[in-house]
Amino acid sequence: MMGISIAGFDPSGGAGIIADMKTFNALGIHGTSAITALTAQNPNKVFSLMPINGKYIEEQIDSIFDGYGDYISYGKTGMLYSAEIIKTVAKKIKEYDINVVVDPVMVASAGGSLLKEEHKIQKAKEEIANSFKKYLLPHCLITTPNVHEAEILSGIKIKTPEDAKKAAYKIGKIANVIITGGHLKGVNTIFNKSNNKITTIKKPLIETNNVHGSGCSFSAALAGYIIRGSALNEAIKKALDFTEIAIKNGQYGTLNQIESY
Repeated sequence: MMGISIAGFDPSGGAGIIADMKTFNALGIHGTSAITALTAQNPNKVFSLMPINGKYIEEQIDSIFDGYGDYISYGKTGMLYSAEIIKTVAKKIKEYDINVVVDPVMVASAGGSLLKEEHKIQKAKEEIANSFKKYLLPHCLITTPNVHEAEILSGIKIKTPEDAKKAAYKIGKIANVIITGGHLKGVNTIFNKSNNKITTIKKPLIETNNVHGSGCSFSAALAGYIIRGSALNEAIKKALDFTEIAIKNGQYGTLNQIESY
């Protein structure tokens, strides 16, 4: 079994490509990857980002499918950094007919420097969100925003589980969605386009600092269980359980995926 992650690189090993590869490995999946951006970060702080040239992202993906095209049908995306990279990745996903879980990571930056002015941050994230909605979400299996990302994708302020349902319905016009519940007392909100229904799954909130990369690990686990043959709803439940255990077993400020399957 094989899969691909198209995402950013975290040198601390807690998030991004490395977290995805740990998760795939824990599920018995050979992970391949294409890096979209380099970061200087640790579990406490992001210092800077350096996007990878779009042509080189394409070359990475092409090289993987040149060697493993017969084995890879599923994968996930993580931090795609910019509207241009989102368009590039969407083009390659369509070209190779990859079924992807989209983790719509939004980082407000320009030229590798993190933006500090609030209005510039909001504008940058809205541009990325619009590109997700136009180019990538219509072609994904499911998207996995956290509350903040769901607010930007939907334009709805989310303070309660009821707000999350409204946002999920709106995002659900484009794609299946699970709004993760880390900031909603553990209530995960799911909209499935196949039946136009909202469901919720409540998971316990664990008091720990070992949560860096939890969104990456969840989306990778969701893709991983689909690769292993689970239907979407079953894969969601298994991925939530996997992430919960990985957080419980976490250390060094991040998750421990190896003991979670």
